[in-house]
Amino acid sequence: MKKNILLIATGGTIASKNTEDGLAPQITSQELLGYVPEIKEYCNVEAIQLFNIDSTNIQPEYWVLMTETIEKNYHKYDGFVISHGTDTMSYTSAALSYLIQNLDKPIIITGAQKPINADITDAKKNLLDSFRFAVEKDVSGVYLVFDGKAIVGTRARKIKSKSYSAFESINFPVAAIIDDNRITKYIRNERFTEGAKFYKDIYPSIFLLKLAPGMEPDVLDYIGEKYEGVVIESYGVGGLPFLDKRNFLEKLGHLTDEGKIIVIATQVMFEGSDMGIYEVGIKALKKFKVLQAYDMTIEAAITKLMWIMAQTKNFDEIKEMFYIKVNEDLLY
Repeated sequence: MKKNILLIATGGTIASKNTEDGLAPQITSQELLGYVPEIKEYCNVEAIQLFNIDSTNIQPEYWVLMTETIEKNYHKYDGFVISHGTDTMSYTSAALSYLIQNLDKPIIITGAQKPINADITDAKKNLLDSFRFAVEKDVSGVYLVFDGKAIVGTRARKIKSKSYSAFESINFPVAAIIDDNRITKYIRNERFTEGAKFYKDIYPSIFLLKLAPGMEPDVLDYIGEKYEGVVIESYGVGGLPFLDKRNFLEKLGHLTDEGKIIVIATQVMFEGSDMGIYEVGIKALKKFKVLQAYDMTIEAAITKLMWIMAQTKNFDEIKEMFYIKVNEDLLY
């Protein structure tokens, strides 16, 4: 028997048409399916149009809406495919990994670098690959499928702005390769005894600060007035400048004294942070209540903090939850 899969369309380049203001999402969920009739060979498919926007306009509240839609339909379908714009797709795949846990069904997020109605496009392949992966035996959890690769939802990063090979798996193996009718899986899904768990709350008051030489630490004063959590993209394996007049450690102390949650990450894409190596990192760890992202992606660190802080603002509880592995987001 064929599996039943629900397509949840949200817009993005895959659903865009040319307008006088440039590409804009206009193609509906049913029209998307019409461009790839082969999907019906693999599964029974139904579709809904959740919204139709450029993914640049995606906000945390939209992740909650996706979560609610999947929960409402969870027992009606064997899996879900979400068509989405590529620009914030890695944030959505990470966020859904935290908002929907203990899955025994697949949630596949995909999109394209070219609209599905273009003469030359990657949209048809990505959409078909997503459905083919969704009906595979023993596939469950949140994945991003793109250019023949299935990437664990917390590990995806957009690394190219135009090329078809736009996404990479960061600090973790690709889950599967999808090559025409052959799917080679490299990761075994975790099995859960309890049912799927859905979270409806998100706490978007998180700021991402990327350090650059010459930046004044006073910026942390302003951020602390507006946000409850800060993820700092530092240099190398992680650390904060403290020499001379630009002493970030002093400002960091003010934030932690006020109960702000600080996560130190790295601007380096691969291999992650390890603040216990250099003085610039060890001083921050010894003096202040800070977390570090280790091998997590920035997208995962931000969305995980949003998910946790919707449940608690207590540092010790946040720390415990932040370091619990969810959907392969953390190896250290």
